[in-house]
Amino acid sequence: MASAKKKTNRTCLVLLSGGIDSTTALYWARERYKIVQPVIFDYQQRHRVEIKMARKICRNLGLTPKIIKIDLRQLGGSALTDENIKLPEFKSTDEIKKGLPLTYVPFRNGIFISLATALAETLGLSDIICGFNVIDSPNYPDTTASFVQAMEKAINEGTGAKFSRKKFRLIAPFLKMKKSEIIAYGLSLGADYSYSVTCYAGGEVPCGRCSACLLRAKAWKEIGQEDHLLVRLRKEGKL
Repeated sequence: MASAKKKTNRTCLVLLSGGIDSTTALYWARERYKIVQPVIFDYQQRHRVEIKMARKICRNLGLTPKIIKIDLRQLGGSALTDENIKLPEFKSTDEIKKGLPLTYVPFRNGIFISLATALAETLGLSDIICGFNVIDSPNYPDTTASFVQAMEKAINEGTGAKFSRKKFRLIAPFLKMKKSEIIAYGLSLGADYSYSVTCYAGGEVPCGRCSACLLRAKAWKEIGQEDHLLVRLRKEGKL
């Protein structure tokens, strides 16, 4: 499991969707870097509430995110960007089958990393942090260790880093961790998940039927605690 370390002089940019993994990655980065720049992508996703919640997460931590707007609806091919594709629903995590899910957005993380790298190069930031998780996650091809390694090589070949001794590092610290382990680690750092939204359906209140909701609920059950999001929603009378 990832552990706390002395802060480095290197700087970083964190890809923040507002989900469990990327929120934990933000806390992970704050423990290690003196300069942490979150970046949020508004790609016209079905669950746009995550943008609003991710902004709140940053504000609560005293951070100002960069917002990059792109329209991946133009590409289609995903239940997250095409309203004509029905969002898959399940009764339990056992029903989530292997193979490319309908919630896969074609090369989304490759696009995000490319844009994040361009921003990092402009801002003079050296490391790019991603909260990718492959154990308790749908089968996305753009969250794997081999993908991270390939993208790190590509960004160092296709940027000014090619002509410099200082290279970009693409870091995904949670690849080998279960989602419950990621949450437990985040809690050890004081992470607040009350504004972390995972649901693909598009509402602040979890639908409880999409793969993201089911995997999140399973993880919180495994650590024996109530999801911070549900606690907040109940206090606010939204549940």
